[in-house]
Amino acid sequence: MMTTVDPTGTEWRKSSYSNGGDANCVEVADNIPSVVRIRDSKTLDGPVLMLAASTWSTFVATLRR
Repeated sequence: MMTTVDPTGTEWRKSSYSNGGDANCVEVADNIPSVVRIRDSKTLDGPVLMLAASTWSTFVATLRR
């Protein structure tokens, strides 16, 4: 199912693991309650992955182990 993303109020930030180069970079917008948006920083108008905030928290916690 496709959902239209309303970009109003979205504040993107690059991954803290991004070195600022042109390599593979991920941007995250986590300033909107209950949802986290993720996109490829090289394709700003491309698809956006949306996750429940709780799912994102679990994902990040797993990576930190």
